[in-house]
Amino acid sequence: MTTSDMTTHAPAARAVPRPRTGRLVIASVPANHVYVRHLAPEDGPGPVRLPDPTPPGAATTQQWWPPVMLDAAWVETHDFDVFHLHFGFDARSPAELEELVAALRRRGKPLVFTVHDLRNPHHLDREAHDRHLDVLVPAADALITLTRGAADEIRARWGREAVVVPHPHVVPLDVMRRAATMRDVLGRGPRDRGLRIGLHVKSLRAGMHPHPLLPVLVDAVRDLPGSVLQVNGHRDVLVPGGPRYDAPLAEALQDHAARGEVDLQIHDFLDDDALWAYLASLDVSVLPYRFGTHSGWLEACRDLGTTVIAPSCGYYADQGPVVTYEHDEDHFGAESLVRAVQRARAGEAAVPIDVDERRRQRAQVAAAHARVYDAVAGGGR
Repeated sequence: MTTSDMTTHAPAARAVPRPRTGRLVIASVPANHVYVRHLAPEDGPGPVRLPDPTPPGAATTQQWWPPVMLDAAWVETHDFDVFHLHFGFDARSPAELEELVAALRRRGKPLVFTVHDLRNPHHLDREAHDRHLDVLVPAADALITLTRGAADEIRARWGREAVVVPHPHVVPLDVMRRAATMRDVLGRGPRDRGLRIGLHVKSLRAGMHPHPLLPVLVDAVRDLPGSVLQVNGHRDVLVPGGPRYDAPLAEALQDHAARGEVDLQIHDFLDDDALWAYLASLDVSVLPYRFGTHSGWLEACRDLGTTVIAPSCGYYADQGPVVTYEHDEDHFGAESLVRAVQRARAGEAAVPIDVDERRRQRAQVAAAHARVYDAVAGGGR
């Protein structure tokens, strides 16, 4: 799951005039997303982020709509110091993004762009996202990304330097602390007893390709006494008649479940509390991605002490300790996945990130963003 996949969104609010606080005002697209919320200092004042405007006609505040702030007309009629784009621009055309950039230039408002995705995990073809990036990356007054590998790719493709700022915590710090306490009580970590290994297929977005992984994981887990392979997926993919029903995957899972080889869990979207409990219950989470860049799911697993087996595509290994297997659009290495399971069982990449370390990191992330905002608001590029 990329940074833009996490389901943790606060209720959207109506657009408001510029606050008179004496602090920088950031038009953040979006504002009500867990990644963006955790860019703020945990304590003390930080920049003011304008709330996400509710789009006209939205049935609920949780319904996804193209962000209103991406309209050039919104830029022309609202006051702020810095426009910071994260994600949500998929539904806009390159021409509409060019209009957005032009409106920012007319207003004299700097654009900061955090490059979360160099390969959009929701698109089968990379062309559309590349065209978006070809507008946004050259136009940005400052670029941020999450890993050194992504920064190197940005330099190679566009000749631009991006500030590398690591992904902040995803799971609330109090939940992290409770999970760590429970882990200590249960003795979680490298051990001789069996593992619970999770493969989460969610709604099977374009970048996911769990089909070849499933039989390999079944065989690998069978060789680990007492271990369980748990597969979770959404009804829209795994129940006949669902709008994204994948018959080969669903039928294979049902066959494995009938033979007792898979603990199959089919459900609707998990709310935050259920998601944290689910991830904390796993010893290992296998990411079935064939393309992508970064992962909020990976960070949530780190928060909760769950080992991550990640593919070789993207820059997942740059985010934090993972066990890597070979998987991209052109190749899947079955033997590498078996070895990854064995390495995970041996305790590789099993050390969870400490709550206090996440707290210190959040302060550093907030300070790094403040420096970028100060630089571009003062006219620096």
